[in-house]
Amino acid sequence: MRFHYLAILLAAPFAALAQTRPAPAKAPITLAPGNMKLQPGGGAENRPDKAPSFPGGEEAMGDFFAQTVQVPVKAKQARVTGDVVVTATVGTDGKLVNPKIAKGLTPECNAEALRVVQAMPAWQPATRRGVPVPIMVQVPVPFDNAAVTDFEINRKVPRSAKDAPGLN
Repeated sequence: MRFHYLAILLAAPFAALAQTRPAPAKAPITLAPGNMKLQPGGGAENRPDKAPSFPGGEEAMGDFFAQTVQVPVKAKQARVTGDVVVTATVGTDGKLVNPKIAKGLTPECNAEALRVVQAMPAWQPATRRGVPVPIMVQVPVPFDNAAVTDFEINRKVPRSAKDAPGLN
C-alpha cells in the first residue's frame, strides 16, 4: 500500500505537466528612442542602449518625406493612400543599408519608397555601451495623396446639388 501512495505522489507532478499548455508567444519588442533603458548586468549582446534616430527627430523626418516623396501618377489616379513600410539596417556609420519592403501598397509606391529611403541622410546610429552597432529599423513612408485631397476640397459643387435639401 505504501508503494501505491509513493507512485501517486511521484506521478502527480508529471500529470500536471502533461495538462499545461505552452505559454503564448510574447509580442516583439519595438525599439524606440523614448523606450530604451540600460539593462542591468549589461543585457543581451545585440541589444543597444540607445536607439538609432533620424537627424532632427520625427518632425524632421516628416519634413524630409514631404519634400522627397513623389506620389506616382497611377497611385494619384487610383487615390492610393497609406504607408509603405520599409525595413533597413542602420549601420555603424548611420547609413541605411539593405532596404526591403515589409508592407507595400502598389508596385509604383513600393519603388518610390525604396528610392526615398535610399536618399535619406545618415542617421545617428544605435549604440551599445557607447559603441555604434548596426540595428534593423522599420521606416513607414507615407503616401497620403495630398493633391487629390486638395482637389476634392476645392471642387465646385453643381447648383443642382446645392439646392438639394439637406446640403445647405
